[in-house]
Amino acid sequence: MSRTPTPPRRARGAALAAFALVAAAAGTATALDAPTGAAAAGCTVDYRIQTAWNGGFTADVSVTNTGDAISSWKLEWSFAGDQKVTQGWNSTITQSGTAASAANVSYNGALATGSSASFGFNASVTGSNAVPAAFKLNGVTCNSPGGGGPTDPPTDPPTDPPAGAKVDNPYANAGVYVNPEWSAKAAAEPGGSRVSNQPTGVWLDRIAAIEGVGTGMGLRDHLDEALRQAAGRPFVVQLVIYNLPGRDCAALASNGELGPTEIGRYQSEYIDPIAAILADSKYAGLRIVTTVEIDSLPNLVTNVTPRPTVTPQCDVMKANGNYIKGVGYALNHLGAIPNVYNYVDAGHHGWIGWDDNFNASAQVFKQAATAEGSTVDKVHGFIVNTANYGALKENNFTINDNVAGKSVRESKWVDWNRYVDEQSFAQAFRQELVGVGFPSGIGMLIDTSRNGWGGSARPAGPGPQTSVDTYVDGGRYDRRIHLGNWCNQSGAGLGERPKAAPAAGIDAYVWMKPPGESDGSSKEIPNNQGKGFDRMCDPTYTGNPRNNNHMSGALPNAPLSGDWFSAQFQELLKNANPAL
Repeated sequence: MSRTPTPPRRARGAALAAFALVAAAAGTATALDAPTGAAAAGCTVDYRIQTAWNGGFTADVSVTNTGDAISSWKLEWSFAGDQKVTQGWNSTITQSGTAASAANVSYNGALATGSSASFGFNASVTGSNAVPAAFKLNGVTCNSPGGGGPTDPPTDPPTDPPAGAKVDNPYANAGVYVNPEWSAKAAAEPGGSRVSNQPTGVWLDRIAAIEGVGTGMGLRDHLDEALRQAAGRPFVVQLVIYNLPGRDCAALASNGELGPTEIGRYQSEYIDPIAAILADSKYAGLRIVTTVEIDSLPNLVTNVTPRPTVTPQCDVMKANGNYIKGVGYALNHLGAIPNVYNYVDAGHHGWIGWDDNFNASAQVFKQAATAEGSTVDKVHGFIVNTANYGALKENNFTINDNVAGKSVRESKWVDWNRYVDEQSFAQAFRQELVGVGFPSGIGMLIDTSRNGWGGSARPAGPGPQTSVDTYVDGGRYDRRIHLGNWCNQSGAGLGERPKAAPAAGIDAYVWMKPPGESDGSSKEIPNNQGKGFDRMCDPTYTGNPRNNNHMSGALPNAPLSGDWFSAQFQELLKNANPAL
């Protein structure tokens, strides 16, 4: 997918709301329970049901050591019903009949006095889902649970607004859909169970995806599964609407199935069927968030004549107007559904953060939002950094810093941009959008699925003040070779976990791009999806004017865009920030 910056001088969980909570009372071991020579033990346990559905549930468990320090741990309990653990993370879980145990893994075994370890699991259940009656830490009974069972609903459970009424922030006080297809792929990877319960976007990247490609889940399958996961509480489903005619005119890796002139097919074979499914009253209780057509509208600003980075295909799409028509049509028909929340893709700070692109992009978004019968009121917000790598917050320098008599803006990395990270850009661009006529209540989403940039290469502080370049390059978290590099980036890591309302004007941090899905193939791979080979996905490529002729920074041996890329997923786990 194109994430092309165009410097004018030169060339986008919410945390799952707890369905119920058991806070276990503290307890200490008796001498009779302790093995000979064992450290004095004790613990408290917090056992939470994060999600529940017909036939299953997800539990998060935190155990706090209140005894002497230990180097390894094993927590044991017995289920009161027919619960059967099907998947776990952050521990090794075993079960025999009703008896279950969770043992530490390599990275969380040591627990000092007062320290905690957390783990989680998915389980099946029929009938009652009562709280385990007791827990043992390293063989020592440490506490008994207090309060109601995990299936007891809150006294005043939150409810969705009536049909026709939208909430200001759909992610607030809501669970978010975990795609079981992505979750299974993530869980199958070494260490992947640590994140396989995170919510991600469902990409509808071709007409066939509506019904399901091959044996894969279709749109109705995902929505039905979302109803099961929701269990009657406010619940968000995230969809990526991504199939414009002449899609992604500035990159070959994410080209689509529809030619530049096939606007009719886009409307009748793609948007109309999606709208018909979303309008089914069966799904009226879901909060359906759409990310509308990533990479399309910014290309009409930065990669057309007379810009130095002009791409002939983008000139074609500007001339025929089908990006504007397509986005307007999607916003109009999807936005007419009361429980759909449209978020338009707004590129990222390394694309439209420059003066020449900032207001011009806002104007193009306004044009699309008022095309084909749509109005700005059918736009609930915008999303930035979708499937990209821009750091959420650069803490070691600001745009206002000066070093050796030069502004940070003069550094080669920033290159006269007005923003150095995604959050400052998103907040500022939100104000720009309101200024051109969008409602003052619009919110922003930031895709943090691959912008963590942790690991051993993460700078601990500012760079040397020898020059403005050493200062910025030595301190920046974003370790790409160039801000214009966008394909399967080496060194990238998982970013902030999905979270609702994390900052002013930001509705949520989201993982709209499922981590582990490729951006594009490293070499040409014949396919029937319309996806081409883009040299920016080739690790041997020496670049082009859009990235100032730098190396691409891409990982080798990558498959087609959207296909599972194990090496990339492992890279993201290793370099996650916050660390896993």
